[in-house]
Amino acid sequence: MIPEQNQSWVSEFILIGFSSDPTTNSILFIVFLLIYLSSVLGNGLIILLVCLDTQLHTPMYFFLCTLSLLDMSYVTTTMPQMLVHLLAHSQTISFAGCWLQMYVFGALGITECTFFVVMAYDRYVAICYPLRYTVILNWGLCIRLAAGSWICGFFSSLLHTFFTMSLPYCGPNRVNHYFCEGPSVRSLACMDTHLIEMVDFVLSVFVVVIPISLIVASYIRIAMAILKIKSTQGRCKAFSTCASHLTVVTFFYAPATYIYLRPNSSYSPERDKQVSLFYNAFTALLNPVVYSLRNKDIKRAFLKVMGHSRLDQ
Repeated sequence: MIPEQNQSWVSEFILIGFSSDPTTNSILFIVFLLIYLSSVLGNGLIILLVCLDTQLHTPMYFFLCTLSLLDMSYVTTTMPQMLVHLLAHSQTISFAGCWLQMYVFGALGITECTFFVVMAYDRYVAICYPLRYTVILNWGLCIRLAAGSWICGFFSSLLHTFFTMSLPYCGPNRVNHYFCEGPSVRSLACMDTHLIEMVDFVLSVFVVVIPISLIVASYIRIAMAILKIKSTQGRCKAFSTCASHLTVVTFFYAPATYIYLRPNSSYSPERDKQVSLFYNAFTALLNPVVYSLRNKDIKRAFLKVMGHSRLDQ
């Protein structure tokens, strides 16, 4: 037993970020500020259009609106603090602040993992059971599916964060990352973390591998249904409704799988920082671009709102 007076517990962490060069940090600040503002404005616009246009009050757009809210929250958990640290002399974050950031980031990330399964199920019902779509996906079920995703995310993240932040941290306190991500913080613990890593790996399998398996199973059924459509135009239209979802899922799951399911021997802090940008910042930026550019209903709603704005003036 170590005497209490000899223990030196960490009360704050230092987030190293991407560079120590002021010029490089200034350039990164401009780039990431543009990415963050574009993500918030793009996702906020989708939420606004879905709320204002009654023709978009369908299960598909309800789920898209929820995804946009998730993305806005997800990117806001990390990017504003990173932007401040790029210009500030101090890159510290309190232990409690690190705990909270890790929890909220994990909760929103796991919620998004689960929610992509819900969106895949929406596409499955729409293509395989088009005549019964509104009956199967009634508003009660839609709300339960969305709420279930949020509950699953916030509960699962509580386990991940508790196991990581309950480890003893007695120095060093320099986190080689731009935010408090679990593996990066856990590498600073002053004890063997093998058991915690195993628990975290099992949890990651549940929140990454199982959702991916369900999404793949849904799209196998969808592909079989599309192939039965006789007209080429009908097949193209059915596939185009799934292409946006598949694009976003790929950009989110590929880097997340690498970070949380790769062997510990391949851990590379510098590479992890770059990879995490894809499922944190770039996915939130990609979602509104993919869904708005490929979606006639979103374009129509935007033009309709802009037309009303001009008439009001």
